[in-house]
This record gives sequence, C-alpha cells and structure tokens, in this order.
Amino acid sequence: MSGLKRIAGIVIACAMLGTTQSACADDEHSVARRWMDLLLESIRNDFARPVVHARNLFHISSAMWDGWAVWEDGPTPWLMPDDVFEAKDIEAARNECISHAAYQILLFRFNSSPGFAEMESRYIDLMEELGYDPDFGSTTGDSPAAVGNQIAAQYILFGLTDNANEIDDYQNQSYSPVNDPLLPALPGAQEILDPNRWQPLALEFFVDQAGNIILDGYPEFLGAEWGSVTPFALQPEDCVINPRNGFDYFVYHDPGPPAFLDTDREEEYLEAFEQVVIWSSHLDPADGELWDISPNGIGNATLPTDPDDFPAFYDYFEGGDAGQGYAQNPVTGEAYASQLVPRGDYGRVLAEFWADGPDSETPPGHWYVILNDVIDHPDFQRRLAGTGPLLGALEWDVKSYFALGGCMHDAAIAAWGVKGWYDYLRPISAIRWMAEHGQRSDPSQPSYDPRGLRLLPGLIEVITDASSAPGERHEHLRGKLDENIGKMAAWTWRGPDYIVDPDTDMAGVGWILLENWWPYQRPTFVTPNFAGYVSGHSTFSRAAAELMTRMTGSPYFPGGLAEYVAPANDFLVFEEGPSQDVILQWVSYYDASDQCSLSRIWGGIHPITDDLPGRMIGLEVGPDAWNKALTYFGPVTTCPEDLDNDGMVGGSDLGLLLADWGCTGACPSDLNGDGVVDGGDIGLLLAAWTWCG
Repeated sequence: MSGLKRIAGIVIACAMLGTTQSACADDEHSVARRWMDLLLESIRNDFARPVVHARNLFHISSAMWDGWAVWEDGPTPWLMPDDVFEAKDIEAARNECISHAAYQILLFRFNSSPGFAEMESRYIDLMEELGYDPDFGSTTGDSPAAVGNQIAAQYILFGLTDNANEIDDYQNQSYSPVNDPLLPALPGAQEILDPNRWQPLALEFFVDQAGNIILDGYPEFLGAEWGSVTPFALQPEDCVINPRNGFDYFVYHDPGPPAFLDTDREEEYLEAFEQVVIWSSHLDPADGELWDISPNGIGNATLPTDPDDFPAFYDYFEGGDAGQGYAQNPVTGEAYASQLVPRGDYGRVLAEFWADGPDSETPPGHWYVILNDVIDHPDFQRRLAGTGPLLGALEWDVKSYFALGGCMHDAAIAAWGVKGWYDYLRPISAIRWMAEHGQRSDPSQPSYDPRGLRLLPGLIEVITDASSAPGERHEHLRGKLDENIGKMAAWTWRGPDYIVDPDTDMAGVGWILLENWWPYQRPTFVTPNFAGYVSGHSTFSRAAAELMTRMTGSPYFPGGLAEYVAPANDFLVFEEGPSQDVILQWVSYYDASDQCSLSRIWGGIHPITDDLPGRMIGLEVGPDAWNKALTYFGPVTTCPEDLDNDGMVGGSDLGLLLADWGCTGACPSDLNGDGVVDGGDIGLLLAAWTWCG
C-alpha cells in the first residue's frame, strides 16, 4: 500500500474536524458526486497522465452539466445543442440522463486502462443501484436515458477531433527529444547534447505515480503538443503559435523563455538548480531544525509579479517562501495552535503529498478531492459565489465540477503548451551536468569552470586530498584509486541507494558525489516524463485556488482551516517517516496552492525558474474559466453591491458609486433603496467588500 493510501484524516468534513465518517455517507451525495468519485477512482487505477485526466475530468464534468442543462430554459449546455427536452419529473430526468452520459464516457475513455476490469464492474453496479439499465445504449428518442447516451456520443466524437490525438493514444505527432536518454543509475548527465533542453530517462523498468509498471525504458514526453487541444475559456488573443520542424506549437499566456545557458540569464540558471541541491539538504528530520508549520508562521504569501523579484520570494538557504502567516483565524477570529515539527519531515511530507494528489488521482484530480472535501464541510453552504439562493446538491455539483473541470483543462493546455515549446530540462540533468563541470567560485582552485557550481562550505565542495583523508568528511567519496579527487561533493539527500526496506530505512542527508545526485523520488520513477518549465503543479494549483475563491465566495476554507494528517512512520512511500505526525494546514486555497508549488522544489522536480511563471499562468486561467462558466449557468443572482458585475465587490464598484453620489430617484448605486446615493450605500458596499458573485 502506498504512503498516500495510508493517509489518516484525509477528509476535511470528517476526520479533521471530529465529524464521524458516517456523516459523509453516499446517501447524501448527488448522482454527479457519485459518478465523480468513480471517475477519480478510475484515474487512480489508470496511468498517471495529468493532461489526459484533466481532459477526462472536464469532458465528463461538462457532459454531466449538459445532462442537467438540457431539461430547462436558461442554462446552456457546453457541447449539446441548446434544445430543451420535456420531462414530468425534471430532477429524476436529470439524474438518469447524467448517469447514462457519465457511464458511457467512462466505459469508452478507460477501456484500455490497467484498472478497467475492476472499474467496469463498479460502473455497472452504480447504474444498477440507481435503478438504470447499463445495457441500454440507444440514442434514439428523448427519454432521459437516450438523451444521456446522445450526450455521451457527442463527447466521444468530439474527443476524437479536439487535437488530443486520442485515437492514437495521445501520442506526439511531431515532437522528439534533442538529447539522448540519461541512465540515472550511472553517474553524470552522460551524453547530453543541449543542457537547455529536456533529457528523457532510460530505466530498466519504470513505475509511474499510479503504481503501474512500464518495462524497457521511460515513456516519451507526455503531451508535448497539448497546447493545440481545444480549450474551454482560453482565447486566441492569449495564444502565440510557434513553428518548429514543420509543426505549430500553441502557447497560451506565454511567460517567455526560462533562464537558459548562453544568455544574459545564465547565472540565474546556475543558481536556480543549485537551490534545488540546497533544499534537498533539508530532508533529514534529525538535523535539529524545527519549524512551526501552523498558520501562525506559514501561508498568507503575496506573490511577486515582477520576474526580477521572483528569487527574493524564496528563502534560498533555509527553505520556504515569503509567507507571513496569520495573526488569527480570519473566519473565526481565534488563534491558531502552534505545530512544531522537524523541517525534514515537513519537506518530505509536502513532496510526497503533492506529488500527484492523494492516491494518485493526478494534480487536477487532487483539486476535485479538495473541492469535495469543502462541500462536505458542515459549515459550507452551496451558494454560487457565496451569495444568492441555496442550491441543491445536484445543481451545485454539476456547476462546480463544470467550472473546475474547465479550469483544470485550460491549465493543462497552457502549462503543457509552454512545456512543449520551451522543452526545458529537469534538475537531475542540470545538476549532474553542472557537477561534471566542477566549481565556478575560484579560478585559482582545482576543477574551475564558469558553468560549474558555487563553492558553499558545508553544502557544496570540491573533494580534495585533505578533505578525503582518513577521518575527514569526504573519506568515503575518495575512491579506491583516488579517482574522485577533484570532483564535486554535496551535503544533500543521499538517494535511494541508502534505502533497502522503505518501511524501516531512511536515506537521510550526507555527503555524496554530486554527479550521482537524485531527486527526492523513488528509483523506479525519478522524475516526470515531460519538460520542467513551467510547473504543472504550480499552474493547476494556482488556477484552482483562483477559481475556488470565486466559486465559493471566499478565499478561505470553511472555518478558516483545512488539515491533512500524515501519520508518524506511516505515510512516506519510499523511506521511513515522518518521524512524528505532520498535519498540513491551510487557511486559504492560496495557501494550499503555495505549499503545492514549494513541494516540487523540495522534491527535486523543479527549480524556482519553473514555479512562479506557472503560478502567473494560473492567475489568468482561473478567473477566465470562472467567468466563462458563468455564461453557461443562465441568470445568476449576484450581490447588488457588485455594480460592475465582475464577480467581486471592490474598488471599481466604489468608483461607480462615487460617480453616482447624490443621485436621486432610480439610481443603480442606490443600494439601500432610500432614493438617494449617500453614505448608507457606501456602508453596504464596504460590508460586502470581497468576492461576492
């Protein structure tokens, strides 16, 4: 069983807040929620393909939305024609229609999944439990079942023409790597031709993050051409089309190139990958570093928007970001309890928890889990954007899944469009390549090369005759024939060679040959099979945080606190740990997003170069997806204080009110209806100041 499957207290509404698990039973869940649970379980039993599953999540969410929308005037389906079908019992018709649509698409999309045999029986069981015929596949007529099958057929056909190349199992049609594969078990970057570009890995066998074994090497670059997939809310004016080798690469919200060698940003390249080595030195709970990881000292970070300010956002040597924490719970006004844990436990738990979500539903699926946990919280109210009427469970679920699905789908298209075009290498290649070049700090010292690593005493050093003498710190690295004298050594996570039994062994931190550096990952995975820039985790998570803030009407988790528990010595997958219980705590959706981004640096998967540009894309994708989703929902009750109808109450609304100051009669800014725009109206506007709807 994987460490993520051992997680305790995973559901916000239940274990984390003391509610009994029985209070979260399926009895209270809509059919959309129950089909979503099966979709997430299908993803966990499939290959770990973030872009593919972002698309699956959107298409099935959208199909369920269409199955809800076609029975009423007002709402607009996404793919189905905007026709209205008649039914005596609209709620029953929606349940049946949604179920047939989800069922048929699941059968089609996951028929070649390694877990299909198990999941197919569960699809059938749910259909029968709900009282529907799983063998009814007709698209003729206007019965709820037939309409659901029509919706499924529309999505299946659309999926064969949306440029994802589903018909050929999503294979790239043009892209090929410029570098020969790296064999991680051997030292160095080996025959890397271009240290600016992505290098595939070659393994005897590869185990993806869903636990599937793939023999004879490493999969090709996943989704290198995904930028051309049909999006949800992304607009042509947001896209740059770049030709290469006769193929057009679509790049939405282009952040510009990363720090490359042979440019004026070469020093940024070198320092960013060095930082990954330094943060890997934090992954030992025995180093005496204790952090308060409660909201008292973590979270509430303000993202820089100027790239010149990006490096200063992080603590280069000690880890973490510029988050200031919270003086008190912004929802309840109460103080947060401190939580002192070893930094080494915190970094390791973050790296594994966010690797691809609980139980491997991939990052976009992880945010569906978070959304469902929020919905299950006893304090949560199903009000669109936090205002207006209380929605039924089915209406809330289909609307929130549709919006989040479009957001995650667009995040995948935008992030992977950047990945495919810029084709940036991963830390394992860059760090080993730099190690082969030596040190760049002192031309008078051995092993000097301007593209090597900085000498940082106690962290990054050159192995010398003196440092490797008997009893000295590099003695074990000297080599039988002194062959390693002059090579680079680092005080960092020692890697999988120091782990025989992951249930009892911990690699810890120590001096290693830097040419053998390994990210904090297991030896059968190493690093994802696609380029680094930009971070998909950062893009997905920031986009989701932006959308959920708007969708729920608040940036804060219900009650101002969400918690996920990693039990002592029963959570980490490939080494023992954590050494004590670690509770990940988030006040806002942004805090969760920020921790997700940091996890990839501690995990050795991304330098900071990949991170904030991905978050900046998420800043664009999330609001655009929400605004697009609103156009399908039909008339939406908004706050009267939202004078400009942008989904929030803020400075522009105040400006409109002040422009109407003193107006009498029928004035749009007369919020209290007393016939004049004055201080009373300003009071109402300020009371509603924040996301409104």
